Amino acid sequence: MEEALLEIIAALEAGEDVDAAWLDKLVRRYNRAAHDGTRQVAKRRLLPFYLRVKAEEPERWAAWNISEATDAALVRLLQAKPRRTASGVATITVLTKPWPCSGACVFCPNDIRMPKSYLSDEPACQRAERCWFDPFLQVAARLRTLTAMGHVTDKVELIVLGGTWSDYPESYQRWFTGELFRALNLSDEERVREATERRTWYERRGLPRDRDALAAAAAPLQQRIDAGELTYNEAWREAYSEEEVPQSCSWDDLFALHRANETAPKRVVGLVVETRPDLVTAEACRTLRALGCTKVQIGIQSLNDETLAANGRAITSARIADAMALLRQFGFKSHVHFMVNLLGADPAADAADYRRLVTDPAFLPDEVKLYPCCLVESARLTDYFEDGCWRPYTEEELVEVLVQDVLATPPWTRISRMIRDISATDILAGNKKTNLRQVVEAAVDATDEEVAEIRSREISVEGATVGDLSLQTIAYQTAATEEHFLEWITPENKIAGFCRLSLPTPLPRDTANEPAAPPIKSEQSEARGSSPASPSAPQEAMIREVHVYGKVAALHRTGEGTQHLGLGRALVEEACAQAAAAGYTAINVISAVGARVYYRNLGFKDAGLYQKRPLP
Repeated sequence: MEEALLEIIAALEAGEDVDAAWLDKLVRRYNRAAHDGTRQVAKRRLLPFYLRVKAEEPERWAAWNISEATDAALVRLLQAKPRRTASGVATITVLTKPWPCSGACVFCPNDIRMPKSYLSDEPACQRAERCWFDPFLQVAARLRTLTAMGHVTDKVELIVLGGTWSDYPESYQRWFTGELFRALNLSDEERVREATERRTWYERRGLPRDRDALAAAAAPLQQRIDAGELTYNEAWREAYSEEEVPQSCSWDDLFALHRANETAPKRVVGLVVETRPDLVTAEACRTLRALGCTKVQIGIQSLNDETLAANGRAITSARIADAMALLRQFGFKSHVHFMVNLLGADPAADAADYRRLVTDPAFLPDEVKLYPCCLVESARLTDYFEDGCWRPYTEEELVEVLVQDVLATPPWTRISRMIRDISATDILAGNKKTNLRQVVEAAVDATDEEVAEIRSREISVEGATVGDLSLQTIAYQTAATEEHFLEWITPENKIAGFCRLSLPTPLPRDTANEPAAPPIKSEQSEARGSSPASPSAPQEAMIREVHVYGKVAALHRTGEGTQHLGLGRALVEEACAQAAAAGYTAINVISAVGARVYYRNLGFKDAGLYQKRPLP
């Protein structure tokens, strides 16, 4: 291993044209030379070996005499899956434990080993099950993997999946969130030691995590679910009757973990949970902010009331609009799930439905998971498939709908995904192509029409020259706010960074000496007994997101990309200037816990659920 690594270093130092193809040839040459037929060099082990020597054997590493430029080039060459941190942060996805769901969607998988709507073959689900769904162990395992792949993990976005977050007890929400923060607050050595102790704790109690053993144990219940004899919730009550893991974290304990993370080596720069629109209330939003949440994924699936009813969604587009307004007023980034090919839908209706999502001021999400409905054995949709009431679109129909959707997406919205991580073996009917997005993008390219959505314009791993960037603002109106999308763009219209500024409308004429007006209640908010009133004063603007793209730069250091070069600061200052020019007296920011220090340095003060800065 060392001999091969030193050859790579020598080639880099000599200025040779070293790329992935060159590296593959070197690995094959070393392995062909092995007399016993074993692999001497594994490409995926080169970087972990190098990083271990650099961290633990300083004398050996110093003897290699590697320049700073060669060190950076070597890590870049050996890094696996560089797009994992191309968005500017290291993303860690974790799953909550199986739990009853208050919904009853016909397309939803019912895998009793998993939280509702998830399947045990999905990669994140497999990782969670190996960790007994323990949040600490999930974070520790993912950090270890990302580090071994050569990724910087100083700034972490936590994505919490697992059915409907708001269905879980608040005590579990606090404990789960607290364990995520605690895992990131510890040193590498402390985290490894704690993870070892936890695994031992689970093993001594005989709690299984072996995939085959878990599948065998769940098989009788799963067969009854698939046969329609039991619902997921009924089966859950038989499978998980007792609490096996002690879970306790008070609000004070959680806030202490938050404060520790503000200066921790690995800071949380985003916390995402998923829920349903009917569970988005003012009270729920306040709880999410107290937990440290910055983005909310909500399963909208459709805006057609008939389609929603046919698919068991038990919600209307009016209630969805109410939820979107609440999320925006509380400063959250909205990440909606939208499905094509639902029961009762057709390609033309799907295209019109999506156009409404991205053009109607009542919705206008910041981010979209846009994916086709597919049939899995445990879903109630199987009955409709067998009766001929539902059929999967042909590939031609599906691609055509998604092409129309991509072209309709505005420049302030990002299409994050086009497929679920469902294994092809679990899909009975529907799209099984894992490269569906590439197929759609090729079809979009063939139209010669310009694509505006964010993901297609991100600078990704290429980076950008700061001097070539220009700052532009796109303004658009929602039902409750005027939104300003500020973006740093290259001459080719690639995005290097952006800011979402939210201006409540209409701005009061002069509210400084007037009593606060009673909250305005919609029909939907009256029904659920809560108010969509903003958590901040009406004369205060809100920064909902600041994001700079490019390779992750370590904290307090300038990396190869565009981070830590002042682009984020400039976006914040321009947002403040625009809010002040519009007559607002203060500006709030929905800061992640790990970004609080950053915003304090920009003149923001802690103010309850947010940080606030007065405007001149």
